[in-house]
Amino acid sequence: MASALSMAAPGLSPLDLFNASTPAVGKLSSANEAKAKAASKDFEAVFLNSMFQQMFTGLDGEGPFGGNGATGVWRSFLTDEYSKSFAKAGGIGIADQVYRSLIAHQEARS
Repeated sequence: MASALSMAAPGLSPLDLFNASTPAVGKLSSANEAKAKAASKDFEAVFLNSMFQQMFTGLDGEGPFGGNGATGVWRSFLTDEYSKSFAKAGGIGIADQVYRSLIAHQEARS
């Protein structure tokens, strides 16, 4: 069943978003570039944190933290650190796409 769905804006194809190189950032200051990079990494860390929290939902722990109120606190710290380390190590590719979108939006506004 070969049906073509078009969800992109007129003049754009979905592949344009994936194949687009990073926009020229010569117009933006390095401070704005750094803020956009930091915001994109933070966004990916928040997304990963949400995913890790869902991963641990419904699990009862064993050991010193199992089955009591400390489990939830410990897991929140654990998922937070997991998400930060994953994002810092390169993440899953969300930060790069968010960064490109932020730069493109800032360039369009200037």
